[in-house]
Amino acid sequence: MSLRGLHRTSAVVLGAFAIMHLANHLMSLHSVETHIAFMEVARTIYRQPAIEFVLFVCVIIQCVSGLRMVVRGWSTRQGAVTWIQAVSGAYLASFLLIHVTAIVLGRVALHLDTNFYFAAAGFFVPPYQLFFIPYYFLAVVSLFTHVGCACHWWQGGGSPRLRRMSLSVMITAGCIAGGAIVLSLAGRLQPVTVPASYLTTFEP
Repeated sequence: MSLRGLHRTSAVVLGAFAIMHLANHLMSLHSVETHIAFMEVARTIYRQPAIEFVLFVCVIIQCVSGLRMVVRGWSTRQGAVTWIQAVSGAYLASFLLIHVTAIVLGRVALHLDTNFYFAAAGFFVPPYQLFFIPYYFLAVVSLFTHVGCACHWWQGGGSPRLRRMSLSVMITAGCIAGGAIVLSLAGRLQPVTVPASYLTTFEP
């Protein structure tokens, strides 16, 4: 299978997980309790050892293949969409590497439940919110944008106006979803009290 083929195959697997993961985060717009209840059910699926192993492998494939394609096409890339796709893909790869590493360390080294509070803790310990606000917001925007770029190319010889519109809609949706998730994690949409066990991980 070609590098691009591996990238697309791993993207399908990770895309299915991303839909569930984003839905999980959006559940927090109702309440943290709803978010955690949804997560507990979802974990019965994606924390099965075999499924978790496949997800980890797909993350590695996605990051390595994506970054390699970004570097390989750097000097020949033309057009705004190709650059938007490259930049959003590079950010997603960086985010996945950092995020998955943090989750593993949280579970294995810190012995924490990597739930809503694990993600939200950084928003409540100054000055770390200066990192976490753009970190999560840009991750969601980049995901929607990257998928939007794929949809743009899949439309092939379709109307240029519709292709541009579909990408614009995806970017806008990403901004809305990313903004909502960040506001929720920051406790701006519902009360959030982060347990001390999570907050202390940011102490020097």
